[in-house]
Amino acid sequence: MATLIDVLLPADQAEGTRSQVLRWLKAVGEPVRRHEPLVEIETDKVTVEVPAPADGILQEIAAAEGVDVAPGALLGRVVPGPAAATAVTGGAGAAPVAPGAAPAAAAGHRSSTDRMSPAVRRLLAEHGLDAGAVRATGAGGRITADDVLAAAAQRGAPAAATQSAAGESVRPDSGGDRRVPHTPMRRRIASHMVESLLHTAPHVTTMFEADMTAVLAHRALNKPEFDRRGVALTLTAYFVASCVDAIRAVPEANGRWTDDAIVLHDRVDIGVGTALEGRGLVVPVIRDVVRLDLFGIASTLGELVARAREDRLTFADLQGGTFTISNHGVSGSLLAAPIVINQPQSAILGIGRLEKCVVVVEREGRDEIAIRPRCYVTLTIDHRVLDGHQANRFMTVLVERLEGWN
Repeated sequence: MATLIDVLLPADQAEGTRSQVLRWLKAVGEPVRRHEPLVEIETDKVTVEVPAPADGILQEIAAAEGVDVAPGALLGRVVPGPAAATAVTGGAGAAPVAPGAAPAAAAGHRSSTDRMSPAVRRLLAEHGLDAGAVRATGAGGRITADDVLAAAAQRGAPAAATQSAAGESVRPDSGGDRRVPHTPMRRRIASHMVESLLHTAPHVTTMFEADMTAVLAHRALNKPEFDRRGVALTLTAYFVASCVDAIRAVPEANGRWTDDAIVLHDRVDIGVGTALEGRGLVVPVIRDVVRLDLFGIASTLGELVARAREDRLTFADLQGGTFTISNHGVSGSLLAAPIVINQPQSAILGIGRLEKCVVVVEREGRDEIAIRPRCYVTLTIDHRVLDGHQANRFMTVLVERLEGWN
């Protein structure tokens, strides 16, 4: 009898990440092809597909759908065999594909279903939509989550009984309310937030105002060149860059608490909170920000956000952040406090909505009324790591950098 090959959950997950088996894409006894998506795993951070380790037959499912699994856990077993390669859609001539990608279809063409991410497939099921009825706007004709939501909005409200992301029926109760079962991602987010706020770190928030006149002037001057190079110059990029100066002034903001010491990180790896419509929040990380100029920051940020919305992030994209930014103002919020710290980090920056405000300014020794674009910025700290004067110093440097941008 052939030696069985284990299907394992990747061990390179971020610290504290928990995972759940969302859906098996093959049944026991079905043929599989090496690198073909075999099982979907959902965490509080990202949904990924674990590929088959070899051509063969799925012999055993060791972790059923809905079961929590740890990094490196056994998910199932495959009995290897070359005969299975011709039994899979696409035939013997189908070329192997990269891990996590869908297999190619016959004649070199891939159907829209082959190319859909797990989140997109779930949203299609939720709204009772066929992939062929959805206008794809993603790279290479890929259907994105936003495409599905747009199609659902055009069609109108879903039927009374729909399928939730967790695979459970959602029906109106006798009072007309609807019960929407928690997805594994929502459960993990809730657990992480409660643990951070109530059981781990004493949260304290300081608030400043930032005049964005200089930043907006710089953006207006440079945006055409960024656009020409295919990169969106967002205001978030300016805040990421300004955090580098603030962290240099207050390195504790880029640190973490341990039982015997405060660890100050050498690298500045900044995570940016990204909302996924109908699914939750992820925090992809911009690596080694100190080494990037504004263009590099904007380019990396744009790529990460695009991959997040198309559900193409990997575990590596979400690991190892040392500081986090939450730009809640993009959805209309003026102020949010406290923003829960992304453990095990020690601080998180919040950015409110940009508004034109009437302010008093001094000009040639006289007070005058002026209209300026301003926003609230907050820093929520782990009070075990930073004191109030350090938080205020961080914010002073941040605001000075923004207001003096040139």
